[in-house]
Amino acid sequence: MHATVDQQLRRTRQRYTSGRRQLVDLLADTGRPVTIPELIDLGAHQSQSSIYRNLAILEQAGAVRRLTSTDDTGRFELAEELSEHHHHLVCSSCGGIEDITLPDAVEDALHEAVTTAQRDRDFSVDAHHLELVGTCGGCG
Repeated sequence: MHATVDQQLRRTRQRYTSGRRQLVDLLADTGRPVTIPELIDLGAHQSQSSIYRNLAILEQAGAVRRLTSTDDTGRFELAEELSEHHHHLVCSSCGGIEDITLPDAVEDALHEAVTTAQRDRDFSVDAHHLELVGTCGGCG
């Protein structure tokens, strides 16, 4: 994982600093999208502005994905290239986001739908992300 992030950063003429490595490790350990305050609570030893700046650089390099929920709070996770293909459950009440892996049969049906959309709309799809919006157990 770290070698891939290092290569991604080098392509954008950025260095893989210890602060960026720490953020990648924290994101890998959480297994869900997290906010900057959550990263601080998890042990990020950087100022909030440094975390934001480092996450922006990691996002630009393609190592991190930023998600914005119904509460407009940015949450960050590793890009799928560094983790696994998944989708999200989004709580419309608290804005929380949880990862969900769909059964193979559902992924296959989704892939067929994407293939049909590409063909019908003359559009080339690079990736797909499904967000299921509702109310989490804590809010419901």
